[in-house]
Amino acid sequence: QVQVVESGGGLVQAGGSLRLSCATSGSGFSISAMGWYRQVPGKQRELVAGISRFGQPVYVDSVKGRFTISSDNAKNPVYLQMNSLKTEDTAVYYCNVDVRELSGKETHYWGQGTQVTVSS
Repeated sequence: QVQVVESGGGLVQAGGSLRLSCATSGSGFSISAMGWYRQVPGKQRELVAGISRFGQPVYVDSVKGRFTISSDNAKNPVYLQMNSLKTEDTAVYYCNVDVRELSGKETHYWGQGTQVTVSS
């Protein structure tokens, strides 16, 4: 069983910074990629930033230059450094982990989400 736990959300003023962390625990799997998504009520969940073991980090255009995803080859843990936050960054942020199980099955797991609120 794979557990994914996010931390680091909170309330911050516009222009401020937050760092989110995502830790994965369990056994019998290897991590292929990790990513941060966000969702606001009434909208679809969107990819904010992602990182894989062999590729370059990817970002949604709206956060390029402000957010940085980091890890050691997409291994535990993965961080999302969020700078110059804007009110439109307010959302619940979710960590998604793509794994390959010992059986060869590829699947993914979600964390419970962490609220990020940016005030004006």
